[in-house]
Amino acid sequence: MFVSDIMTKNPVTVSPDLMVDEAALIMNKNRFRRLPVVKDGNVVGFISDRDIMQVAPSPATTLSKYEVNSLLAKIKVKEIMSKKVYTIQANAPIEEAALMMCNNKIGGMPVISSTGAIVGIITETDVFKAVVDIMGLTKANTRLTIQGDDKVGVVQNVSAVFANMGINITSLVSTQTGKKGKFELVVRADIDNVDEIKAKLAEKGYELIHLAKIS
Repeated sequence: MFVSDIMTKNPVTVSPDLMVDEAALIMNKNRFRRLPVVKDGNVVGFISDRDIMQVAPSPATTLSKYEVNSLLAKIKVKEIMSKKVYTIQANAPIEEAALMMCNNKIGGMPVISSTGAIVGIITETDVFKAVVDIMGLTKANTRLTIQGDDKVGVVQNVSAVFANMGINITSLVSTQTGKKGKFELVVRADIDNVDEIKAKLAEKGYELIHLAKIS
């Protein structure tokens, strides 16, 4: 799955010379938490609801809503926007986007084409939804965690057990464990006879350490 598959296409953008009160209105109206700032076709910044909150008066202020908006109307987007913008290309895999957002502690990024034009925006919510889809969280009735020795052929051997029983695996994720030399597979599939699959896995040297039925 790639960024282009989950991003919001044709995102709303604002000019760096737009007044902050107008940017806030756009964000409130559309329920956006952030907006790319674009000048001459290039992304030059990112403005978020947090940026606006930092320049807005305290909630305890005695100013009227009109007075608050009047203050924000005197500030341009370019004065408060984040100028350090992380971008990602549309053809990048989603795990690259997730890693960038995690490492840089950001909630979203503009998505650009190979020519540098902005074509979308990707947020942490988009990544969460993709994880749900990739891991098949809503598509199988059983989740199994299987542990075995960390060696070549684990995925193939475990998959073969399911295939020989005529069970289609909806999703399979491999993880390292805290135990040295051990390997875990999280498998989701529609399984009726759990005891049989457990016995078959044990014959191959794999232990079923967790089982959950998904309603």
